[in-house]
Amino acid sequence: MPLPLPLPAAPSRSELIEHLVRTRIAGDVATPRENNLSHYRKLATGDRHFWLGLELGDRWTDEQDVLAVMAERCGVVDDPEHRHGQDTIDPELTVGALDRAAAQLRKAAEGRKRVLFATGHPGALLDMHGTLALALRLAGCDIVRAPLGLYPDDGVVVQFQGVAVYERGASLWHTHSPEPMRQVLDALARTGEAAPDLVVADHGWAGCAAQHGVEAVGFADCNDPALFVGEAEGTLSVAVPLDDHVVDPRFYEPMTAYLLAAAELSVG
Repeated sequence: MPLPLPLPAAPSRSELIEHLVRTRIAGDVATPRENNLSHYRKLATGDRHFWLGLELGDRWTDEQDVLAVMAERCGVVDDPEHRHGQDTIDPELTVGALDRAAAQLRKAAEGRKRVLFATGHPGALLDMHGTLALALRLAGCDIVRAPLGLYPDDGVVVQFQGVAVYERGASLWHTHSPEPMRQVLDALARTGEAAPDLVVADHGWAGCAAQHGVEAVGFADCNDPALFVGEAEGTLSVAVPLDDHVVDPRFYEPMTAYLLAAAELSVG
């Protein structure tokens, strides 16, 4: 696994909050309120694309219940009459979730667990996941490799820096689909290889793993309510609220450094 580029020094909590707001990873985010409410409504009306691999049954059929969870766990505006314009992610909630995610990473390192990393946002989060994967490998963890020959959704599962991603047409694709993770878990079971002890991912990669009973940490935007609903129900261990595709992936580097420091991990 190649060494990542050097990270900045780990910021303090207050420094990280300031950075998250300045780069709009949290605070006044780019995702508009209209888009958020549309996605909450689609989850509530049973559109499985928005369930991200979770099985929600008929427990979340009221859009206002979804909004309440998102206000509590993500920090969006809790006023149901706020229908248009700016929406928010509370940076305090982001950092609190990062601390909980770091505890999961530290626990995995201490137990030298099997960990699978995956992302549906390779254009933004691949470096973060790859750096975390390297840190856990150096701590003695087994970073799970996806079996070869998996072709979900007319594409293929590949891995870079220990991170599973979805490739199609010689390009890495943004995907919400749970099918790539479902095929990975099924293939591991078929070949007799143990399932991961922990999955660190986003979108359907995280939701599908959690639904299959795997401990899962998921990174999620304010228009991806399913992972926060899954956390509220106890299916997903941690849902970290953040804008999952800001303009430059380097903006996530201070957050990655903070996670490593909080988990007592290092890449060098």
